[in-house]
Amino acid sequence: MEMSSVLVVGSIALDTIENPHGKRENLLGGSATYVTVASGRSISVHVAGIIGDDFPAEGLEVFRQYSHDLSDLKQVSGKTFRWGGKYAEDMDTRETLFTELGVFSEYSPQISHTNKTVPIVFLANIHPALQLSIIEQMEGNPLIITDTMNLWIETTKNELLDVLNKTNILLINEGEAELLSGTNDIEKSAEKLQELGPKTVVIKKGSSGAILFSGGEKISIGVYPVRKVIDTTGAGDAFGGGFISALASGGSFQDALINGSVLGSICVEGFGIESLKKVNSGELLKREKFLRTYFFS
Repeated sequence: MEMSSVLVVGSIALDTIENPHGKRENLLGGSATYVTVASGRSISVHVAGIIGDDFPAEGLEVFRQYSHDLSDLKQVSGKTFRWGGKYAEDMDTRETLFTELGVFSEYSPQISHTNKTVPIVFLANIHPALQLSIIEQMEGNPLIITDTMNLWIETTKNELLDVLNKTNILLINEGEAELLSGTNDIEKSAEKLQELGPKTVVIKKGSSGAILFSGGEKISIGVYPVRKVIDTTGAGDAFGGGFISALASGGSFQDALINGSVLGSICVEGFGIESLKKVNSGELLKREKFLRTYFFS
């Protein structure tokens, strides 16, 4: 199987989002969705996840468009995972209005024979027990990229540590890194996180960019100057999708940071995945060139 194949495992949801720009209901969301749409235009994405029988046909069409293999996307009787969030005026803080797990509460991923040999696995933000289950089903020695969140650090830390012990690249935001490492010094935090297993740690800093630590290497990137931020939901997952698609295509860590930042900047310009679906290759290239010139020349 070619190096540019990635197995993406994560949540698939229908979101309700309220923010200063309005309210939208039944938006296609979830960590696996953002990663897939952000990466699927340039690499071969194999999706593992679960949806209910209420999942909209246009949602399935999105997955068909951006995925190479949907044999591990299970549709079962019941309701699709739903999440609602309300953002403050600053768009940085949000309140969770509701979480209805639906069929996701019973999800026990069984990876098909074909997908067990995919060379790269992106464990998007889901319960560490599910992430570990995926790792244990894989054959060969795939590159494991893991994303996580505060909830798992606070409630299932031991299981998360088992996942990190088998992880090659960790994507984590600044607050999560501090919570997990016990320090707000970003360099010391990265060092402590690397000691847990992942040789490469990417600390996402939201509107301040991201920093990658790998061995003794440290690479920083800022953000593309977006004219108007509409919705920040999924931006970190879109960053992850951009990051992994560059790596899977043979790019360097610098290329991966640039591509992650490009896709993250596109994501925030519309509700849900709207702008990720609309963007053309010319706009992607323009943003890539700006970031490469501004931060690395």
